[in-house]
Amino acid sequence: MKQVLSLFLIIFLTGCVSKMKPIDFKDQKPRLIIEEYLSGNVKAWGVLQNRSGKVTRQFKADLNGKWNGSQLILDEVFNWNDGEKQTRQWSINKIDNHHYEGTASDVVGKAKGFSYGPAFKFEYVLLVPIKGKNIKITFDDWIFMQDEKVAINRAIMSKFGIKVAELTVMFVKD
Repeated sequence: MKQVLSLFLIIFLTGCVSKMKPIDFKDQKPRLIIEEYLSGNVKAWGVLQNRSGKVTRQFKADLNGKWNGSQLILDEVFNWNDGEKQTRQWSINKIDNHHYEGTASDVVGKAKGFSYGPAFKFEYVLLVPIKGKNIKITFDDWIFMQDEKVAINRAIMSKFGIKVAELTVMFVKD
């Protein structure tokens, strides 16, 4: 019983730790305007790590975005090192200068986006195929602009509030 109480206490205290917020970056430069950065062709390279930090997969991706003044249509093509090819099309709507909503066929409900300074945070639940079943995984996804061509993405993937994997991606705009 003590072990169970200790586990709940650890989970509770971990959840109470002050987390990074998009507004923390409001006065920093360069400003990442996601619909501008992802318009046109962008190349990406990434690694997926399990919860203990072991790299389990890698990928290269091609992204192509089209901005119409209020909505970004972003086509993504992932080529995983194990031979799997994965595609996704995002529709991302700009709500105001700092807020976005996005949808994709494998996203449950709407993704919520927040943009301040060089940071863009995207929160969503993705249906991830595992052993023939789609599992709902929560993404806490951050993109940080480095300069006009390079951005770095870091995503924590969780299930029931417990980290199950991490994704690190480097973007380079053509």
